[in-house]
Formats: sequence, structure tokens, C-alpha cells
Amino acid sequence: MLNFAFLLKCMSTIKRVILIVLDSVGIGELPDAAAYNDEGSNTLGNIAKLYKDLKIPNLVAMGLGNIDPNNSLGKTKSPTASFAKAIEKSAGKDTTTGHWEISGIVLDKPFPTFKDGFPRDFIFEFEKAIGVSTIGNVSASGTVIINELGDQHVQFKTPIVYTSADSVFQIAMHEDIFPIEQQYEICKIARKMLVNDLEVGRVIARPFVGSDGDYTRTSRRKDFAVNPPDNILDALQDNGRNVYSVGKIVDIFNGKGISNYVKTANNEEGINETIKAIKTGEKDFIFTNLVDFDMLYGHRRDVEGYAKALMYFDQRLPEIIEALNEDDLLIITADHGNDPSAPGTDHTREYIPIINYGKRIQAGVNLGIRSSFADIAATVASALDVPFEGSGESYFMNIQIQN
Repeated sequence: MLNFAFLLKCMSTIKRVILIVLDSVGIGELPDAAAYNDEGSNTLGNIAKLYKDLKIPNLVAMGLGNIDPNNSLGKTKSPTASFAKAIEKSAGKDTTTGHWEISGIVLDKPFPTFKDGFPRDFIFEFEKAIGVSTIGNVSASGTVIINELGDQHVQFKTPIVYTSADSVFQIAMHEDIFPIEQQYEICKIARKMLVNDLEVGRVIARPFVGSDGDYTRTSRRKDFAVNPPDNILDALQDNGRNVYSVGKIVDIFNGKGISNYVKTANNEEGINETIKAIKTGEKDFIFTNLVDFDMLYGHRRDVEGYAKALMYFDQRLPEIIEALNEDDLLIITADHGNDPSAPGTDHTREYIPIINYGKRIQAGVNLGIRSSFADIAATVASALDVPFEGSGESYFMNIQIQN
């Protein structure tokens, strides 16, 4: 006979989840880090060790420093949130793989990367398809390559093709030479052609403006991602929940499972839009990516810049918390590491931190080491009472305050 009192006690009292991804804020090397040449990587730990003025009191109060007792982040005896760290079960360490696993998708095979550029025969076929030659085809910083090749691009009207340590095919074109809609069409052609062993996670339009070696990227970037398998976003939407994304989330999931979205240029905009979305009270699931940590500081190996970005988020965290409703669950996590003290410019294979906060969430619960990022998706499903059969094991019963 069913114990209805027990069932009622176990029912979720959470009405909304806000999931914020601090892009690349890893918390220590994974057991298989050596296979990725990432031994010793620890984004948060090494920043705390190298940047002595790092002050993130609000994250520390939540328990961020308690996740890894070996790092020099501050510890607290009475964390205001529950916390854990999670293993990346998927192969790879790129943006798409990390976010997809957070949503409940575990990939056996990583998206390909092309540190020496794309195969010449593919570039030849791509040039035939778009009717114009290209230049570049190297792994490079986007801000650097447009100033190195911008004059040549303008003179000969040849798109700049480049990649990075991530699984991306990027095309930079001047907005006065290639109108923005033409740029997007060229990227759509590349997206259709990049299949099988060449199926990168994202094709990215990187429009820019300027002249005479002084070029800057514009805000009209657009990503063309691989369509993901069904995930927690689809499950939420299929069950009548409004899924709202902030930042590049809509591109990472190719719009799939997302009801509404807003794109942002930086962390400040991302935080502002997240707070705005929380205050409207109209969304059931808010999914935010804050990109500056990775894009501006991790890839550029800027320890000080990364530390200051962490401190800025920490300073804004009380505003996010103040905007929360009584029945909200706030989850703060990451998608991979990008240790700014590591060699090279690649992401780093690391654990991600998980912080869970809310008025109806138990404080101080150490959830230990989760076996997959996908535990977040399973927990979101449990918290919002949505059926979901993706990967991951929910920890919601361990953190909710019982009625």
C-alpha cells in the first residue's frame, strides 16, 4: 500500500531552476587528465595560488572552497549552500561536450579538433561551394588573426578561415565586404559540409569592422551548432515548462529545446539579463552561460584578468540571490576547465564545481564527487517534477528541505 504521507513529503517544492555556467571555471584535474596533457591543471586552485589578492567571499560562503580541501580558496564551517564536484564522463573537454553533458547527454567520442588547420581537400571543396578563395586555415586567436590578415582579406575579398583548441570552424569576414546575411549563408554551407570525421561542434561567423590593420569584431557573431540529441531542455519543454537561455546557450544547443533566449556580449550583460529574467517570474528554467572567463582570460592565459572576472561575478552574486523567489533553486557550475597558468591555449580536463542554493535547499551538504556532469540534468528534472530518462543520477533528495 502506498504511503501517501511519504510521497507528499518527498514532492518537490521547487518551482523554478536557475542554472549558471561559469564558462571554464574548473576545480582540479580529472583522473584521466594525463591523456589530455593536462596534468597539474586546476583553474580555480592555481588562480587562488598565483593571484594573492583573489577575494570571492560570497562564493566562499556558499562552500566553493570546501569542495577541494587541498586548494587555497577560503574554507567555511557553515556553508550557505550544498556543494559537490563532478567528473566529465564524456570524451573531450570542449564547450559543446560540457554543456551537452550538463543537459544529460554523454558522448563516447569527442568532437574533432584541427590544431594544424582543416584538410586541404576540404578547404578546396568549401571554396568551390562558396565561389571564392579563402585565407588562413590555421589555429589562431580571433582578435589576432583579423589584424594579421584583415588587410589581405579586404584587398582580395577572401574569407578568413581559422580554428582554435576548441572544436570549431570559424569564418571571419568584414561587414563592408560581406553583408552579414551573406556571412551567415556561407557559414550554413560550411555547417552542411562538415560531416563525419569533420563534424566540428560549431561553425562560427565572426564578423568584424575597421581598416588598415586596425580591426575589431562586432556583436553579430552567430554560431551554427550540431543539433543535439534529446536532453533535459526538450523534456522540460515537452512538459510545458518555459526554457529561457542567456548568452551562447541557444547556439550550443542550436535552439533545440529553448523557448526564448537573449544573447549577450560579456559577463556583465549575462548577469544583468539573468537577474532581469529571474525578476519577471515568467520562466521555469533559466540557463545562463557567462563566457568571459574562458574567452577573454583562459585562452589568453591571463591569470589576473581571470581572477578579476571571478571577483566581479562574486560581487554581483548577492544581487542574483536577492532576486530569487522562495521556491527557486540556483545552481552554479562550469563546463570544463581553462587553467590560465597551464601551457598552451587549450581547455583543461577538470572537475567542475556544483553549488546548489535556495531557501528550500539544505545548506552545508557535501555531495562529494558526482560521476557525471549529467547529474545536474537529473537533479533539474527531479526538482521540477519532470520525467527524464537521460544520463545522470539526481541528488535532489539529498538537498531539498522536506515539508
